[in-house]
Amino acid sequence: MFQHIQKTMDHAVVLSVTGLTGPAGPAGAQPLLDALHFDIPAGVTALTGDEGTGKTSLLRLLAGDLTAVSGSVSVAPDDDVFWVDLQGAEHDQATVQACWDALSPRYPRWNEALLQDLADALDMTQHRSKRLEMLSSGSRRKVMVIAALASGATVTLLDQPFAALDLKSIRAIKDFLREAAEHPSRAWVVADYEAPDDLPLASIVHL
Repeated sequence: MFQHIQKTMDHAVVLSVTGLTGPAGPAGAQPLLDALHFDIPAGVTALTGDEGTGKTSLLRLLAGDLTAVSGSVSVAPDDDVFWVDLQGAEHDQATVQACWDALSPRYPRWNEALLQDLADALDMTQHRSKRLEMLSSGSRRKVMVIAALASGATVTLLDQPFAALDLKSIRAIKDFLREAAEHPSRAWVVADYEAPDDLPLASIVHL
């Protein structure tokens, strides 16, 4: 069952989903997500659900990384959505710095100074020249999270950003998101099994 729980914060709508069904699969296969309708306001939104409910698929649909069967996703004021998945083996030979260098030209508001601050806070500065295959799962996730938070995107999609991370890094990311929660025109969507109870949330989308 799909629910959208709107919190009391009065934030402008940044992303709207209308009748979204997907992702597209083999002919005759039932789409994982069916006729979703919801708005994402500025600030931090939690996307929650059990294993297999479609959290990652929904993020990829919002980013245009997967093809929908029907419905639409609109982003205001532009189509600037950050999504990246560096977990696949095809990225193993890339260095941390090469990943960031490849992503930065895609986002006009990329903040290199913020990236450096985040790299320091998450203890990743020393790993910039390492290949992804040399990193732990937690450090590999940090590469994605740091890029996401530094991207300056209108909508930033984060898939389980705290998984396999040390407590210091989790605190640093949550400190960032607490500040982001007050932004009037940008949105951060945090997908996880449960909504974080220590972040000010503009809304919750539950699958």
